[in-house]
Amino acid sequence: MSAVSAIAALAMGSCAKPPAPAPPPTEVYVTDVVQKDVPTYLELVGQTAGFQDVEIRARVEGFLETMTFQEGSFVRQGALLYTIDRKPLEAILSQARADQATAEARLAKASNDVARYTPLAAKQAVSQQELDDAKAQQDAARSQVDAAKAAVDKATLDLGYTRVIAPISGLVGVTLVKPGNLVGRGQNTLLTTISQIDPIQFRVGVTEADYLRVRRRAAEGGGDARQGMDIQLTLADNSVYPHKGRLGPVERAVDPTTGTLGIQLEFANPGQVLRPGQYGRARLLLETKPNAILVPQRAVQELQNLRSVAVVDASNKVGFRNVKVGQRVDALWVVDEGLKPGDKVVVEGLQRIRDGMTVVAKPAPAEPVATSGAAGDGAAKPAEAK
Repeated sequence: MSAVSAIAALAMGSCAKPPAPAPPPTEVYVTDVVQKDVPTYLELVGQTAGFQDVEIRARVEGFLETMTFQEGSFVRQGALLYTIDRKPLEAILSQARADQATAEARLAKASNDVARYTPLAAKQAVSQQELDDAKAQQDAARSQVDAAKAAVDKATLDLGYTRVIAPISGLVGVTLVKPGNLVGRGQNTLLTTISQIDPIQFRVGVTEADYLRVRRRAAEGGGDARQGMDIQLTLADNSVYPHKGRLGPVERAVDPTTGTLGIQLEFANPGQVLRPGQYGRARLLLETKPNAILVPQRAVQELQNLRSVAVVDASNKVGFRNVKVGQRVDALWVVDEGLKPGDKVVVEGLQRIRDGMTVVAKPAPAEPVATSGAAGDGAAKPAEAK
């Protein structure tokens, strides 16, 4: 009986299937972390404005006769812009000169009376009262002469205002009043505006935190931020303006409604490419972070505001680490905490691995490197996972 059972057991064992082979390790693509110096930039959106904007107004009343400039052109300081009808003011000047001559004649008569009465009063040939009256009339006539001279000066000045002269060199705008119109009645009529655009200002608003970072950068450069910061300007068509800028005046106080501080940047504008009112982006170098660690953006996973990367060690085991990321640099992300030089991170195959798994690590293909440089957080979009 036992022999039969043994034979049966051997027969059943010979019919059993062999165990299935273990699945091959999962393949992933890894890359070494990058370590290099990373510059930190501050990007600000702003608008250009004239370095000096001067409103040209009519300072006397009269009919506008001529306009002697081309609108939108460059004018030199002292150039004639407008002429106003001179005839009414010439008449006023003539009347003022006549009044001055009359006042001077009265003064001469009063002076003669005083000169004549003085020796006579000493001899008591005339009363002291008559001499005092003559002196009073002399003083009054002298005051009338002074008033007449002031009237002549004012009339001469007003006559000069009929020639409207450019007070500065710059770009003149369109005229707001055409020849033939009455100007200067009741108010100084605005005629046009001249803007000095070389150099030109670029006005931006910065937060208090960014302003403090700029000030620290200035302190590191010896305290003169105006000389130590080369500022790059990107125009509306994404072209980079060829001239570097510098830090200009800073507003006195923070705007309580916006919480920002106004800063003026100055750019040379020899070709008059920049005009007041243009928008652009200014980029300021704040600092350079030495030996920063960077990883591809597609290697970083985000879940509930926590970011992590998968690291493959020397024994090809996977370990997930929480990381703290900083700014973005092209297709890379600066890692402030969680990684060290020499680590290998997974860039492809993240969905197929778990913590502690053994994998087959293959080097990831190289990606093209952009040349835009470092920018603030959000300056570059994360690369999509393949």
